[in-house]
Amino acid sequence: MTCIGIVGGLGVGATVHYYEKITAACKARGIVPDLVIAHADVDHGQSLVRENKLEALATYLAGFIERLARAGAQAAAIPAVTPHICIRELEPLLKIPLINIVEVLAAELRTRGIRRVALFGSVFTVQGSLWGQLGGVEIAKPQPDEIAFIGQAYQRILDDKTAPGDADALRRIAAKLQQRDGVETVLLAGRSTVTPDSVSTVATERM
Repeated sequence: MTCIGIVGGLGVGATVHYYEKITAACKARGIVPDLVIAHADVDHGQSLVRENKLEALATYLAGFIERLARAGAQAAAIPAVTPHICIRELEPLLKIPLINIVEVLAAELRTRGIRRVALFGSVFTVQGSLWGQLGGVEIAKPQPDEIAFIGQAYQRILDDKTAPGDADALRRIAAKLQQRDGVETVLLAGRSTVTPDSVSTVATERM
C-alpha cells in the first residue's frame, strides 16, 4: 500500500477530518492505512498568505513534505485549501507527488455536471476564486460585504468560536448566490469539519 503523508495543522479540523475519513474508508475495505502526519503552524502559514509571500510559503510547506518523505511517504496531501494558493511555487520543490485537492475537486464537479459554484472559506480563498485552478468551472464571487462576513465566520469556525446566527447568515448568503448569481453549489473551501452541522449541510449539498 502507498504511504500517504499529510501536512496537518493548517486547520486541525481538516486534518482530523481527513484522518477519520481515510481510516473509515480503509476499514470498510478491510485494509489498514499507511499514514504519516507532520504538524505545521497555521498562524505562520496564514501570515505568509496575508503578506503574499508565496515562495516563502512554498518553501515552508516543502520542508514538511520532505520530512514526510523521509518518514516513508510516497505521496503527500495538504487538507487545508488556502495553502494551495502557492501550488505552482510548491510543486517544483517536491521529490514526491502532491495530491492537489483543487484538481480532484474540479474533476468531481465536472463529473457531476456542475458548472457554476461559489466558495465559503477564508477571504483569501473566496477573493482568489481558487487562483484559477478550478478549470472548467465558473466561480461566482459574493458581494464584498458578503465576502467579509464569510471570512469572519470562517475564522470563528477555525477558532471554535462560532457566533450565534452564523449558520442562518451563511444560509441566507447561499440562497442569494443561488437566486441572484445562478450558483448550483456552494463549496466549503476550507476546514472540512465545521460547526454547527447545519452550515456544512448548506454548503456542501447541491442546491
